[in-house]
Amino acid sequence: MSEKNDGANRDATKRSARERLQAERERQKTRDKRRRTLIVASAVVGVLGLATVVGVIAANTGKDSSAKGGPVVAPSGATGKDALAIQTGRPEAKSTLTVWEDFRCPACKAFEDNYRDTVHELEAKGLLKVDYHLVTLIDGNMGGSGSLKGANAAACAQDAGKFSEYHDVLFQNQPQEVDDAYGKNARLLELAGKVNGLDTPEFRACVEGGTHNSWVGKSQEAFRAGKFRGTPTVLLNGKDIFSDQANQVTPQKLKEQVEAAGGVVKPSPSAGATSGSGGKNGAKASPSASRTGSGGSSGTASNRSAGGSSNGSSQN
Repeated sequence: MSEKNDGANRDATKRSARERLQAERERQKTRDKRRRTLIVASAVVGVLGLATVVGVIAANTGKDSSAKGGPVVAPSGATGKDALAIQTGRPEAKSTLTVWEDFRCPACKAFEDNYRDTVHELEAKGLLKVDYHLVTLIDGNMGGSGSLKGANAAACAQDAGKFSEYHDVLFQNQPQEVDDAYGKNARLLELAGKVNGLDTPEFRACVEGGTHNSWVGKSQEAFRAGKFRGTPTVLLNGKDIFSDQANQVTPQKLKEQVEAAGGVVKPSPSAGATSGSGGKNGAKASPSASRTGSGGSSGTASNRSAGGSSNGSSQN
């Protein structure tokens, strides 16, 4: 009887071991299946990601084609090589600021917001003229047509003698970079209502007909050929004012440089204003000019497609 019991126990032990082994094998199969599923899924995601990147690259290639159809019609008074610049200020001004801008570019707006008052002040004094070059960088990087249509509308405003005012309105009302609001003519015409005398039948026909689209496309080609780092690119008498990251030009420095080039002599502090001279309360003279503002655009705009834009802005 004892031997029978021992045999039964051994059989039970063997069955238990086989069952455990079988269960472990099943668990291992389940783990292997799960791992294979994850590997396949990861591979699919990788392929889709690559396809997305290729799609973006393909979408950006030739994105400016809509700007190239039809004859090149430069706006009234356009100047420079191939008449690709719109100039503001007095032609005889000693200093020239060359600005490459995109109306959808956030860094361009930052530049305008920081420097607008200083630029207009120097223009009014006859010390500075500005050559504006309008480009379509954000259309190429983000899709849409707001850069192109905004630039065309600004060129139409130049035909009406209202470029400077409308240029400022477009930047002051700039939508978010991903919002192609300026791709709608209705919005551009609505903003024209903020400029006295601009919203005319002639202006509307110019905007809606894309009169200067090909001219804008040619300006974009010149920007690409110039291999600029991005938008805004701002040159004072040919020198990039933002190229020296350690010592960028501020609005105050811009004013000082332009005034010096124009022969403006700063008045010296009066002797009576110095400390200890017996003036009322012995107050010290204030500096002739206080430093205001900051260095303008951030690096995001410069390198969106050239290695980084607001890419907002960057090279296409």
